[in-house]
Amino acid sequence: MQQTYSGALYSNFLGSSPNWYKLAIIAFLIINPILFFFVSPYVAGWALVLEFIFTLAMALKCYPLQPGGLLAIEAVAIGMTTPYQVLHEVTINLEVILLLIFMVAGIYFMKNLLLFLFTKIVTKVKSKTVVSLLFCFSSAFLSAFLDALTVIAVIISVAVGFYSVYHKVASGADRGADHDHTTDHEVAEYSREDLQAFRNYLRNLMMHAGVGTALGGVCTIVGEPQNLIIGQQAGWDFIEFAIRMSPVTAPVLVAGLITCVLLEKLKWFSYGAELPNSVRQVLNEFDEQQTNERTKKDNAKLIAQGIVGIWLIIGLALHLASVGLIGLTVIILATSFTGVTEEHQIGHAFEEALPFTALLAVFFAVVAVIIDQQLFTPVITWVLTFEGNMQLVMFYLANGFLSMVSDNVFVGTVYITEVQKALAAGQITRDQFDLLAVAINTGTNLPSVATPNGQAAFLFLLTSALAPLIRLSYGRMVYMAFPYTIVLTIVGLLTIYSGLLESKTQEFYDMGIISHHTADSTAPANHH
Repeated sequence: MQQTYSGALYSNFLGSSPNWYKLAIIAFLIINPILFFFVSPYVAGWALVLEFIFTLAMALKCYPLQPGGLLAIEAVAIGMTTPYQVLHEVTINLEVILLLIFMVAGIYFMKNLLLFLFTKIVTKVKSKTVVSLLFCFSSAFLSAFLDALTVIAVIISVAVGFYSVYHKVASGADRGADHDHTTDHEVAEYSREDLQAFRNYLRNLMMHAGVGTALGGVCTIVGEPQNLIIGQQAGWDFIEFAIRMSPVTAPVLVAGLITCVLLEKLKWFSYGAELPNSVRQVLNEFDEQQTNERTKKDNAKLIAQGIVGIWLIIGLALHLASVGLIGLTVIILATSFTGVTEEHQIGHAFEEALPFTALLAVFFAVVAVIIDQQLFTPVITWVLTFEGNMQLVMFYLANGFLSMVSDNVFVGTVYITEVQKALAAGQITRDQFDLLAVAINTGTNLPSVATPNGQAAFLFLLTSALAPLIRLSYGRMVYMAFPYTIVLTIVGLLTIYSGLLESKTQEFYDMGIISHHTADSTAPANHH
């Protein structure tokens, strides 16, 4: 039957997304102007926020950039916000955009070094508990200095490499031959059980690593995109941010690592899967082959990447330039000393970061609507009626819950902007603002491990080529993240509720480690 143009247009709309999803987005686009013009701009604004959260939660059906972008374009077109307000939001968050563009691309050119390190961990360490702990801790350490999204991207490529190596052997294919590792048709019957056990093993490691990116990502200004937004608004550099967060992040890191060990020992929530001996043997042989084939030129590249890594840590710790610009220096140095000179070789590095960067710009359009329509004002006003410690607790819980159901970058951006306005209006002191910034940052980073849409790194893992190979679904991720969610959320809450955050911050002031900010000493972003 011949297709009509209208049918073809509908078929092309949002591509292969399910029919019900397409109809939902069309319904949103029809309902929003009606709500805005005939009901209430405030109601229409909240509808837009919930619709945008829906596109994030349904990221597996369609990447949120397209449906979220259509909603944002319509919001500007009907007057919910203006292009100037959107540009203002993008401008004051330029450092975050540069972080995503340049830092993620920069780390792409250090992948070989990171691949080398993680391969050694899996092949040389026999104890599964120790391997899990190393994956969790390494991810946390790397995420503190790099972007969590980048770290998980590297670990995914390591896992896909391991999986394809063993899958080829299990299928009886020659090492040098081309092989499709996405289908099990050629896998020998006697190898299927080992392959399934290997999938379980990789699932365990990926979840430990994913949680590790959250444990480390919360600690520093570069760990997650919203950290940079919060740090900018507060006027903190790399060192001050890490010190102010430490009363919450240090106990949480310890608790997270203990949880990792306990889950492996107790084999709860489908953890504790061992690496089959046949698989270990194949991976060891592969590692030996790679080591033997590595030339002096390859070794020189690894050394150069290691030196660039040291520069990256020093540059960030001493705040020698903005984070994005340090990322740009990493690209220049890493490519210059590893023989990457072709434009198309450099182009590949930006493929991972740019879709997410574009999505972040759409976030800022939605944030502009929230600001112009004052959507969060009643909630913020209510939370600000609490005093002292309870105010911090309420902010932590509110941010944590919203980050579970939406996205931590989105929530962190909105809340810090509203608190900044409360500071400017004289509703809170500068010291209380600093404590609230810590509560917002930890609230958006810790409870958000509950769902894949809560953490960018988790969403990246779920939408990666690896997830279907190791049978990692949305539901399974939520199930495996559950024990971590409970522990991290409760430990973070206790450090704030007990007054530890306030007392430690006061200690830091008394010792002169950090100094008091005055109400107008915030970052330049606030003077726009």
